[in-house]
Amino acid sequence: MTKPSYTGAERRQRTHAMIEELLQERKQMWALYWEVAELQPYERHKESLDKILNRFCQILIDYISLGHFGIYQYLLNGTERRRKVLEAAEKLYPAISESAEAALDFNDRYEKAQLTDPERLARELSQLGEALASRIELEDQLIDSMTR
Repeated sequence: MTKPSYTGAERRQRTHAMIEELLQERKQMWALYWEVAELQPYERHKESLDKILNRFCQILIDYISLGHFGIYQYLLNGTERRRKVLEAAEKLYPAISESAEAALDFNDRYEKAQLTDPERLARELSQLGEALASRIELEDQLIDSMTR
């Protein structure tokens, strides 16, 4: 199967569309993250926590997947030709991947779980927040290289 041939302008337009989609997913994910965090102490908000936590896990996975199967796959499949972008992706992807693992682990634990240990949730949400903040910084570096 041959790869579709895109002009430089079409590739840039496609890149910008993927970046915009990623930024929108990130914004939704981060808003729900803070919604969950603001419910502490969790024992008092058990009913609403389950719904918000479930929605957060869904958007978290959507966001992580979009990064991996959207932007990073686009860069790795040969569509991107700019050497500086490819070098940035190669340098940043291992650390971005680590944050994806943290997100997947959090999702596996809390997607459908009933809250049994509020202190553990608070601790793991904080750790996830740190991983996501790091990911965002790395993604912004990659996005910067892609939009130059």
